[in-house]
Amino acid sequence: MRIFDPHIHMTSRTTDDYEAMHAAGVRAVVEPSFWLGQPRTSPSSFLDYFDALLGWEPFRAAQHGIAHHCTLALNPKEANDPRCTPVLDALPRYLVKGGVVAVGEIGYDSMTPAEDTALAAQLQLAADHGMPALVHTPHRDKLAGLRRTVDVVHESSLPTERVLLDHLNETTVKEAKASGCWLGFSVYPDTKMDEDRMVAVLKEYGPEKILVNSAADWGRSDPLKTRKVADAMLAAGFGEDDVDQVLWRNPVAFYGLGGRLRLDVPQARNLHEGNSILRGGE
Repeated sequence: MRIFDPHIHMTSRTTDDYEAMHAAGVRAVVEPSFWLGQPRTSPSSFLDYFDALLGWEPFRAAQHGIAHHCTLALNPKEANDPRCTPVLDALPRYLVKGGVVAVGEIGYDSMTPAEDTALAAQLQLAADHGMPALVHTPHRDKLAGLRRTVDVVHESSLPTERVLLDHLNETTVKEAKASGCWLGFSVYPDTKMDEDRMVAVLKEYGPEKILVNSAADWGRSDPLKTRKVADAMLAAGFGEDDVDQVLWRNPVAFYGLGGRLRLDVPQARNLHEGNSILRGGE
C-alpha cells in the first residue's frame, strides 16, 4: 500500500514519526505552512520557517524514504496581525522554489476583513505563478465559512479545479463538491473527522477529487490516520484501487497541477547545513 499524506505539519513531529509513517506505507507528504502556537512578531520568523520547510524537513524525510514537499503562505490566523502581513511581499520569491507545490494554507480563521484581503491576494499569487492553492476552511461556523470561501474563489483568477478546500466535514461536503473544487478531509483522534465518518462520506460521494490527510501537528493528532482510513475503507468493502485513488492518485493529481511534484526520494545525506538528526554520535 502506498500513501501520500497531503497535509501534515512535520516540523512539529519527531523523527520517530517519519519512521512509523514509512512503515505504515507513507511515501510522500505535503507540509503546509501554518501558525506555530506562539505568535510570530515579524516577517523574518516566517522566512526562517519557510527555509526549514525547504531544507531541514526534506532532509529529515529522506532519512526514512519519504518525499517531502511544502506549500507556503501567510496563514489565515496570522493574517490578522499587521506585524505579519508584510510576508506577502516576500512570498513571490519563495513560490518559485522547487519544493513548493502550492500556495497554502490560505483561507479563513475568524472571517475578518484582513483575512478577506489575504485570501484574495494569495489566490492571485497562485494564479500568477501557475500553482494550485490549499485553502483552510474555518473550524468554527463551518458552513458560513465555506460559502464565503467559495465566493472569494469564484471571484478570483484561479480556476476551481486548482483549489483544494480542506478541513471539510459532513456539513460542508455537499456545497464544497458543487463548487468544482477538490475536497480535503482531516482525520483526527477527537475532533474534525474520524475513520468511520470518512468512510461514510466516501460511500455517499465517491472517491473522485477527495483527499484525506492527518493534518498532524503539535496538538493531539495522529500521523498514521491516513493508513487507518485506508484500512477502514478496505474493511468497509472498498477495493484496493479505491484506496489507491484516495490515498495516492488524488493527491498526486492535485499537487501535480503546478508541475513541481517530484515523488522520487532524494538520496539521504548525513548532514544538512552541518547538522544531523543523530544525537551523541556521527
